[in-house]
Amino acid sequence: MMNIHYYLTVFPMEAMIASQLEPEAFGAYMAVGNRKGSAEMLTFFELIESELGDSFDLDYARRRCVGHSDGRLKNSVYLSVYRALEKVPVDAFGALWLITKDGRSISLEQSAYTDPDSWEGNALYQELCPAHPLVVSALKPKHFAEYIVEDSTKVTMPAIFFAELTTPDFNGDSFTGNIGGYYDKMMEHLKYCIAELKDGKGKLTKVVDRSSSAVFNFQVIGRGLYIGASGGRLVFYPMLSREELKKNHYDWAKSASIF
Repeated sequence: MMNIHYYLTVFPMEAMIASQLEPEAFGAYMAVGNRKGSAEMLTFFELIESELGDSFDLDYARRRCVGHSDGRLKNSVYLSVYRALEKVPVDAFGALWLITKDGRSISLEQSAYTDPDSWEGNALYQELCPAHPLVVSALKPKHFAEYIVEDSTKVTMPAIFFAELTTPDFNGDSFTGNIGGYYDKMMEHLKYCIAELKDGKGKLTKVVDRSSSAVFNFQVIGRGLYIGASGGRLVFYPMLSREELKKNHYDWAKSASIF
């Protein structure tokens, strides 16, 4: 009997999916598939079946996720397309996969969280699941996740997946990474939002763009990506360095417009 893999897609859509495909094949299928002209980037987690508990109907997955009579593997069986992230126990998250529009993939592994080495007083976060705004925040990643998830505020979510982005260089020529023209249309507003956080009025976050996830791309990821869950739990996936990408994942990085 073929193994069943469980995947949580978190961008561009949130879904819990069972599949007989290995992660790279699953990513390529979801990004490109068999549909002529179809192509979209994808972000998903491998999940550890033994840690999933009873939040999803795994018996249904085992009944439905079976190979075709001609020997082809079952590509996907959807178990949830609504509020799936919050149902996954923190201990069930495995590798995080980033898939480009042409189906190339890299995986990121969890690492112990530490605060950023250098701190300018603010950071830029792209929320990716379940909400999607681009926000500037006076909070470091762990505290930002706690602020979003804890129920002491009126605007809260039970769990969040977000990326810490490369902050553009406002002062001229110093290197900030290849981020293309991602911020061009919002540069003045971004400067204004950061200035508002620094004006001493106590505001902790400010929305820069409510629809920026529609043009989100991997080249703007800075330090890494995070899952924030209840109880102050944080899962951190450091982004690979440019040196690592150039040495071992050049084709992916080129497809992601990093090189």
